[in-house]
Amino acid sequence: MPGCFKKTLFALASLISFVSFILIVVAMGIPKWMTGKILCKTGADLVNATDPELVKFIGEIYYGLFRGSKIRQCGLGGRRSKFTIFPHMVKKLNTGLHVMIIMFLCVAIFFSLVSFGFCVLNAIKVPYRAINGPAGACLWNFLAGGFVVLGVTSFMAAVKLHHLTERIANFRENVFRFVILEERFEDCFWICVASATAHAVNLLLIAISGIHFPKIKTKTEEVNVTAEDIMY
Repeated sequence: MPGCFKKTLFALASLISFVSFILIVVAMGIPKWMTGKILCKTGADLVNATDPELVKFIGEIYYGLFRGSKIRQCGLGGRRSKFTIFPHMVKKLNTGLHVMIIMFLCVAIFFSLVSFGFCVLNAIKVPYRAINGPAGACLWNFLAGGFVVLGVTSFMAAVKLHHLTERIANFRENVFRFVILEERFEDCFWICVASATAHAVNLLLIAISGIHFPKIKTKTEEVNVTAEDIMY
């Protein structure tokens, strides 16, 4: 049986792994990865809109991995529309990169559950095999955190290098062209960053659990018996 200190650390690590699993699932389901402001360039150019009038041509957009919404402002008031990435819009995006983001996060979900199971196992008993012990728990936490990082960096690449927001904003826009004025990473993106951080914390906890602290021993005084003591 593991010691009380080791039990506590692995119980905490298992809780963190389960929380990480929940965070990734929630982040994938909520369409709040990116928000931005979009300018209806075509409408603004038609009326030669100046700075005070540009407000009438600035809309908003937000989206996640599967769906989103935008408000078009082309001088006649805002028009809200919702959209889904699959199956139609993904053809206009970098399909391979977008699918990779989802796959990375799905693999991270799997490894988060595996790391949860291994941490629970180590909290209950000391495994016979080394791979089932702290070494295995470290491996699965490292893989889970690594795949989350891959998913997050791939999403950043899609936004910054492949102009994901602009492509989504101009999807099925035959008359008007939209340009991006502002982009901001939102809650779901930072939730995934927190999930990767959680697995890094788990690695630290597992490393601490392997430290052998020295035991404090009380020094017994040696009794010196002399010849005089025997006489008396």
